[in-house]
Amino acid sequence: MLDSCKLKSACNLPFIYNKKINTAGTSNADVPLPDPGMYQLDITLRRGQSLAARDRGGTSDPYVKFKIGRKEVFRSKIIHKNLNPVWEEKACILVEHLREPLYIKVFDYDFGLQDDFMGSAFLDLTQLELNRPTDVTLTLKDPHYPDHDLGIILLSVVLTPKEGEHRDAELSENEVVGSYFSVKSFFWRTYTRPAIPVLGFCRAELQSACNQNAQFQTQSLRLSDAHRKSHLWRGIVSITLIEGRDLKAMDSNGLSDPYVKFRLGHQKYKSKIMPKTLNPQWREQFDFHLYEERGGIIDITAWDKDAGKRDDFIGRCQVDLSALSREQTHKLELQLEEGEGRLVLLVTLTASATVSISDLSVSSLEDQKEREEILKRYSPLRIFHNLKDVGFLQVKVIRAEGLMVADVTGKSDPFCVVELNNDRLLTHTVYKNLNPEWNKVFTFNIKDIHSVLEVTVYDEDRDRSADFLGKVAIPLLSIQNGEQKAYVLKNKQLTGPTKGVIYLEIDVIFNAVKASLRTLIPKEQKYIEEENRLSKQLLLRNFIRMKRCVMVLVNAAYYVNSCLDWDSPPRSLAAFVLFLFVVWNFELYMIPLVLLLLLTWNYFLIISGKDNRQHDTVVEDMLEDEEEEDDKDDKDSEKKGFINKIYAIQEVCISVQNILDEVASFGERIKNTFNWTVPFLSWLAIIALCVFTVILYFIPLRYIVLVWGINKFTKKLRSPYAIDNNELLDFLSRVPSDVQVVQYQELKPDPSHSPCKRKKNNLG
Repeated sequence: MLDSCKLKSACNLPFIYNKKINTAGTSNADVPLPDPGMYQLDITLRRGQSLAARDRGGTSDPYVKFKIGRKEVFRSKIIHKNLNPVWEEKACILVEHLREPLYIKVFDYDFGLQDDFMGSAFLDLTQLELNRPTDVTLTLKDPHYPDHDLGIILLSVVLTPKEGEHRDAELSENEVVGSYFSVKSFFWRTYTRPAIPVLGFCRAELQSACNQNAQFQTQSLRLSDAHRKSHLWRGIVSITLIEGRDLKAMDSNGLSDPYVKFRLGHQKYKSKIMPKTLNPQWREQFDFHLYEERGGIIDITAWDKDAGKRDDFIGRCQVDLSALSREQTHKLELQLEEGEGRLVLLVTLTASATVSISDLSVSSLEDQKEREEILKRYSPLRIFHNLKDVGFLQVKVIRAEGLMVADVTGKSDPFCVVELNNDRLLTHTVYKNLNPEWNKVFTFNIKDIHSVLEVTVYDEDRDRSADFLGKVAIPLLSIQNGEQKAYVLKNKQLTGPTKGVIYLEIDVIFNAVKASLRTLIPKEQKYIEEENRLSKQLLLRNFIRMKRCVMVLVNAAYYVNSCLDWDSPPRSLAAFVLFLFVVWNFELYMIPLVLLLLLTWNYFLIISGKDNRQHDTVVEDMLEDEEEEDDKDDKDSEKKGFINKIYAIQEVCISVQNILDEVASFGERIKNTFNWTVPFLSWLAIIALCVFTVILYFIPLRYIVLVWGINKFTKKLRSPYAIDNNELLDFLSRVPSDVQVVQYQELKPDPSHSPCKRKKNNLG
């Protein structure tokens, strides 16, 4: 009987396989291991004791990594300022080869710096008894200083054999993440290039790279026969962060700049920063995916933002989703532990949205009965049924051709990531191939018809994070249903082509009324976005964009001034007569009427072929310059300028850079609304202006102002936890800026990349 596992430091690893192990019980080392075999390793990370101090205050901020075969399969939460941390976190990992030991490494988290190593150990999986819970005590060692005592880590582990037919059907979120990372070197955090957090994937991903050909065929057959269409998450957790109360003062002025971080498994969200307050009002709403029917634990931490130094920890709390009832909104007032204050949340658990992956032969829209149900769900008669469910998206990822070479063998190992807002799914990997065929169908629920579908191709690397091969961004409103198209892959900034094309067939079905109503509420925030960086070219680009918007107003002012100065007598006389006529007959309804006439005039210019919209080559040139600077930064990442070393100045410059971008984008979005860049939004603006014109014509202004004021004063009384928003700004946020227009432009494919001329796949 095995009560505890033998401990070894990393320096003894070469001898692990040659040592015969005798125990009272039957271990896996004494019996032949099935090959190939799949095992489920359930680990509970209990606590640490007497860990090493790595910070100046004599404490540490420890977290733990689990690795198998140099691949990270689990990362714990950070316990702040504690040498005896208690985690009580569970991980479920699928293991194919028990001869690969499980590495446990402990680090001290340092904000903005490289994390400090606190010790490591590893667990010989061949010594574990099957189906038997085992308590494990691991002594942490440093291979360079084996005599140092670095403390211990306590675990509970259970090793269970997994049968193939049941393995696919019972994947939880941790199994998804664990099995995925046991195959791919695709990290959640990396210091070299951004990783792609994946919330779901095709079942074919579970196969080992060692037996990729034979096992991939077996897995594909199993997918086709038993689990050809798999729903990836079981529900949605909708969270509204309302406010904080009586938070701890962390700054010298007796206040704080608080923000909140949420974490459910590997899903993360960070709130906005509320400056100089102990009672912040956030009013932010976001969703997490729920993978397990029994729920999960949401970890919540509150922080104080400090420019130029490490952020201060205010407190933490947790939400146990298993204790909450479904389809009901719960108001929670949570006391912060290890600190002071409370957080007020609204949490709602709802049934799963229709997000799935299937083979090409199992297409939802090709099944006539299923297609009719989808069309009925989004028919005009069901306007007020579930306003959040706007539409249905089906994406067929068929194949790619002529991809970039990423490996020294002259080939690549491509796989494809499909993203719609915060929903991310991916295909299996096709090894050693520049012309891969995936033939997968992805389905999504559309919550905002103005969302952009992003399809990115990566090259899988076993020992490091995936290499970028190309990307396309497709606005949903620009999609032509049922048409197989070859999309030219673009670079990371979406400003120019890279090598290769990808063949997609996309269908969008949506309710236009729901889509219009959803346009007037805030956009869904993307949880995982690249951090803002300081860039000379980006700062210059945003300054030029804002200057162009300001110059429109300046030129208008010069024009009016020239009329007043009678530089051109005929023009000044006409302006004088127009001024007298408008002022004498002016009514308030004429304001939306003039905007309506301007929109209509531009529409008739476009349909008559007299399009006065100019192709914005200036923005394209600036984006290309920025791309060149990014490439230079990648090559010379170690040669950092003086400005990058002064964190406080960098924060100010980034803020100025972002403000310039917001101001310029605001002006460009107004222009693009009247230029009919997105016809759906321009038609929506025409309808709104018609309604406003009629209201202002028939209803006296005092009544309109009275209704508006009563609504504003009673809004908090009627709905105390409503999220504040401005409908006009929400509408404009859906209109693309000039930069986004360039990024979403579809490039013309090379004529050689046509379906009839495509080359046969080289399977290597």
